Amino acid sequence: QVQLVESGGGSVQAGGSLRLSCAASRDYSSYLMAWFRQAPGKEREGVAAIDSAGSTTYADSVKGRFTISKDNAKNTLYLQMNSLKPEDTAIYYCAADLLTASVESFVLAGWQVLGTWGQGTQVTVSS
Repeated sequence: QVQLVESGGGSVQAGGSLRLSCAASRDYSSYLMAWFRQAPGKEREGVAAIDSAGSTTYADSVKGRFTISKDNAKNTLYLQMNSLKPEDTAIYYCAADLLTASVESFVLAGWQVLGTWGQGTQVTVSS
């Protein structure tokens, strides 16, 4: 099974930017990949997803500010986060869904991941 390792988290002031990376242990180009986050005291929520065709979807709270992308040659998933807000503070996780074919199906399934997760990386945004 593919292993995922996130990096790029840190502390930034509101309005700043960060780019998260998620390195996969092997070719993941045929999988749907996603970013989730979990803030203290809250449930984990989906942030963005990208399928093997390159179609993307975003949570309403990050639309226009976050961009998900991937580099299949490097087996790496990215999340570019701009105009960060204090409410974006959370642990960010990447996930690989091994069975879902499209972002449309992923959304209809309630962002349920049928696969594996990374260990997470902390993002802290101060006001």
